Amino acid sequence: MSIVVTGATGHLGRHVIEGLLEKVPADQVVAVVRSEEKAADLAARGVRIAVADYNAPETFDSVFSAGDRVLLVSGNEFDKGRVGQHKVVLDAAKAAGVALFAYTSAPGTLTAALADDHRGTEAAILESGVTYTLLRNGWYNENYTENLAPVLEHGAVVQAAGEGRISTASRADYAAAAVAVLTGEGHENTTYELGGDTAFGFAEYAAVVAEASGKEITYNAVPVETYKGILTGAGLPAPFAEILAGVDESIEKGELIVGTGDLSRLTGRPTTPIAESVAVALKG
Repeated sequence: MSIVVTGATGHLGRHVIEGLLEKVPADQVVAVVRSEEKAADLAARGVRIAVADYNAPETFDSVFSAGDRVLLVSGNEFDKGRVGQHKVVLDAAKAAGVALFAYTSAPGTLTAALADDHRGTEAAILESGVTYTLLRNGWYNENYTENLAPVLEHGAVVQAAGEGRISTASRADYAAAAVAVLTGEGHENTTYELGGDTAFGFAEYAAVVAEASGKEITYNAVPVETYKGILTGAGLPAPFAEILAGVDESIEKGELIVGTGDLSRLTGRPTTPIAESVAVALKG
């Protein structure tokens, strides 16, 4: 039996691989990657490498074996039909007779366009009949803390989320939940709604950044169209700017507040506060 992780050299996938290596022998871990070079460090540690591409179904023909546990980390090619890409992996896993198929989805409360591909993938998983676990990941701390340069430069957190609040956690937290599912028992045909223990608004987030940086930081709530213009002006493709602005609209509606406690229960520890992630980012 192997534990197979797609997108293994991505931000979340690497955290998952690291967590697995603390719990199981390296030769039981299969890292699915598009670039073997990017996974050279994992191979050197004994992780088995499988080179496959969501856009080339035949590359998945020999990735899975009967009894494997699989984590499909959702793809990030928003313009290439992610549901179809995910079904490539799902179909190959089903054909091989895997024991568990876990998928990193989005909160069930989310109505933004970002959720459409996730809902489509979930429907395909349920229709397939495979034994599944849906990991409905909330937003990451790093979605904000990795973009602190303009905040510090302009002295403002700019979002289109109004007074909305959000329950974020670190990538490492979500990865630890995935590891718990992949290495544990009793998670079959279960859906977990995952998010941070404590919700915050962006005025609070601005205050956290101000305290950590020693700079004056304010929260500037802007209309959605203004926000889209800011994002495209910063170089983001218009479709991606549309997605991010849609997420902010959902935050304003309270759709990214996750109060289940599932994440901390799965990991056995409190989730990482946004202030901790801000401090780490500023030190980096």
